[in-house]
Amino acid sequence: MKLNQLVAAGLMVSSASFAHAAASDSEFVVEDIKVVGLQRVALGAALTYLPIQVGDRLNSFRITQAIRSLYSSTHFERVEVLRDGNTLVVKVAERPTISNIIFEGNDDIKDEQLQESLDGNGIRVGEPLDKTVLTSIENGLKDFFYSIGKYNADVTAIVTPLPRNRVDLKLLFEEGDAAEIQQINIVGNEIFSDEELMDDMELQFDTPWYDFLSETRYQQQTLQGDMETLRNHYLDRGYLRFNIDSTQVSMTPEKDGIYVALNITEGEQYTISDVELVGDLLGNEKYIERVLPLTVGELYDQAEVTYTEEFISKYLGRFGYAYPEVTTIPEINDEDKTVKLTLSVNPGKRIYVRRINFSGNSVTSDSVLRHNVRQMEGTWLSNSLLESSKGALSRLTYMEQVEYETTRLPGKEDQVDVDFTVKEQPSGSFNAGIGYGDSTKLSLQAGIQQNNFLGTGKQVGLNLSTVSYQKSAQLTYNDPYFTIDGISLGGSLGYSEFDGSSFNVIQYNSKRWSLGANIGYPINEFNRINFGLTYSNVELYNTGYYEQTEQFYDQFRDTSDPEASINYDSFLASVSWSRSTLNRGLFPTAGSSQRASFSITTPNSDVNYFKTVFDTKFYFPLSRDQRWSVLTRLRLGYGNGYGSINGDEQILPFTENFTAGGSDSLRGFENNTVGPRGVIRANYDTITSPDGEVYAGDASTDSISISSRSLGGNAMALGGIELIVPTPFVDVEYDNSVRTSLFLDVGNVWDTEFDYVEYSHLTQLNESSGKLIDYSDWTLYRSSAGISVQWVSPMGPMVFSFSRALQEREGDDAKFFTFNIGQTF
Repeated sequence: MKLNQLVAAGLMVSSASFAHAAASDSEFVVEDIKVVGLQRVALGAALTYLPIQVGDRLNSFRITQAIRSLYSSTHFERVEVLRDGNTLVVKVAERPTISNIIFEGNDDIKDEQLQESLDGNGIRVGEPLDKTVLTSIENGLKDFFYSIGKYNADVTAIVTPLPRNRVDLKLLFEEGDAAEIQQINIVGNEIFSDEELMDDMELQFDTPWYDFLSETRYQQQTLQGDMETLRNHYLDRGYLRFNIDSTQVSMTPEKDGIYVALNITEGEQYTISDVELVGDLLGNEKYIERVLPLTVGELYDQAEVTYTEEFISKYLGRFGYAYPEVTTIPEINDEDKTVKLTLSVNPGKRIYVRRINFSGNSVTSDSVLRHNVRQMEGTWLSNSLLESSKGALSRLTYMEQVEYETTRLPGKEDQVDVDFTVKEQPSGSFNAGIGYGDSTKLSLQAGIQQNNFLGTGKQVGLNLSTVSYQKSAQLTYNDPYFTIDGISLGGSLGYSEFDGSSFNVIQYNSKRWSLGANIGYPINEFNRINFGLTYSNVELYNTGYYEQTEQFYDQFRDTSDPEASINYDSFLASVSWSRSTLNRGLFPTAGSSQRASFSITTPNSDVNYFKTVFDTKFYFPLSRDQRWSVLTRLRLGYGNGYGSINGDEQILPFTENFTAGGSDSLRGFENNTVGPRGVIRANYDTITSPDGEVYAGDASTDSISISSRSLGGNAMALGGIELIVPTPFVDVEYDNSVRTSLFLDVGNVWDTEFDYVEYSHLTQLNESSGKLIDYSDWTLYRSSAGISVQWVSPMGPMVFSFSRALQEREGDDAKFFTFNIGQTF
């Protein structure tokens, strides 16, 4: 590019010098200077680039210097120097100013990437246009398209003149179709078949229609990567003399097909004869020797050699030696096909951290971020601590992306600055809202919910909401940084009114007051334990009659007023353990999380019961960019009563039963409908025969009916597997806020205390609601499959699921489409 500019400038200088020579063949003293043709450039600014003043004696050499100086200002497209008597006349034509830059037809290159490329060449709106660089830009863009297999691509720069010496610049792209690989031939392989070698390569040809992950479009960079993969395939199996002798890439006349031929020499396998460590190992030679994976007598393995180098580098990095040099020197003996490996280690200087800086956090304060950074200022630079710091920051639910880099200080060989760059995402807001869901119907909400309140990292919530089944008010607070050691402290105060009949469960209404406190302790980087105590007062009224609830009601019912409401107090103590190695707090793609909790009411409570729940999730990335990932999850729960009151054995209150169905458990089924249903038993004390005689009845003459609504159960097992895929038509930058997955859900809720034998022989009156099944049978699982799209929008969470029930049970309510949408204003 610079060469083109110099050539053009040289031609212009020559023509200008020739004009000067024709005007005068002798030197002269400048008495006046005139500059003609200026439009936007001020006269004073132009004269600063002219190294000539009135009174100077001019010759052809100084004029040539002046012309070069004017061109170097980048303001002028043409310069001409003339003499009028003893007056120096400089005629210029200014470069046109770019008014607008338009990209048209570009699909493989984003506008932002193109603009960055133009900025690097000084082409931007408001700047003068240097037409000499346009050809090189066109050729550079064509080279890019050629590298990804689009050999018919063309790029044209169109300059449209506008008034006042302005221009519009349009880059017109004709990308065309990428050339498809017609065949890949590997020549010279005898030990491994073509199929074995091709399995490891990214470029493929002649793939079946369903293999949509295969890359059949030719790309030069991908071929280079495949050649390295091929080399590693042999080196990892001891073929130390393997070589790719030549590579031929040929194209069809239409430029739409590519043939690739790789000529290789496999060589023979080599075994390791000796492994030697040399250099400064900081006194850790014995430890490193014990853990080295390289073993004498085994086949040479390039992957293990690379791992060994990285292991030693990371190990030394833990002690502040951040830039060690670890080099493996092979000594090959071709006679006995062995190789001696010498690992040369130079730890370099110990590096210290001068300062840790943060950028990108417009809301979150630096102090909150520093709470999660394990690397300290003034200490050794530790690679492991930096990675731990990145992981801890990424797991914050209000962080979308976290990156860091170390910057060596000029003149300071042993000091660096660590710069963390974060990208925040909405963590809640002051809001008033209205929403609609297929289960919640119309909902209203007002209040504040912040997981990063005023950038302090504290979680504060004050919410008032009303939906079809519940009205609630709740105040919550949690300070995860209550102490510098990471001890958290929180509490909650809440009130709710609940209508079970609108929640797809059995008929009852309740009012609940609760007041709770909790404290949490970090065990280590990934583990945490929490303790809590919650007092609650519950009032039950408008209760229906069901066999499974009568034992609970009988403990509190006033025999003189059976319709009176039921009240009970409880103190619920809880302990929970959580572990998380997820790479992000929201929409993770790698790592795992586990949570186990146990809660029990204290003996002085009106109800005595316990509950335990275990949740686990594992994410397995399938691609390097982690846009493809597999999620497996499992949730187990069990609860029951303990002790007795007034001779009655305690059971789990039915208000604490587990339920399933809906977007958060078993998609494909209506919310909270999976599991045991209420059993209504009709007792006949007497029976009247057809002829009018009255007989005494017994239990065998009773009948039952099954409620259409769920009661829930005291045991639960839910699981599933999801394939997380890139969301169609959504850019990569939105992966942290939009997620699409294909899922398979499996699970069941059952009642271990249900006695099927007691009711199985009785006549059922309403078989249209489904026949009685054994609600204590845990094997009566349900399953469903479908696709789900989740979007964490600034207005709130939005979830859409299309699913189909694969395994149903009698009376289940299958649901094909579920959604939940909220909107704030």
